[in-house]
Amino acid sequence: MASKGSTPPYPSAARISDSQCFPQYTASLKCLEEFNSDKSKCQEHFDVYKECKKKEREARLERNKNRSFFS
Repeated sequence: MASKGSTPPYPSAARISDSQCFPQYTASLKCLEEFNSDKSKCQEHFDVYKECKKKEREARLERNKNRSFFS
């Protein structure tokens, strides 16, 4: 079991605040707040966040590619 304060073997995105995409996520929310929830004005922020999440998922899949639950 990991001791408190130690870092995991690879970044976890179990919580949005742990995600590498957290800045893009908060920028999207800030944009929505600024434009009174007008999603059309924030599409660029959404696209950047979506692309970040895609890359994050691909990296996670690549890390897990060679892992086996049976060994």
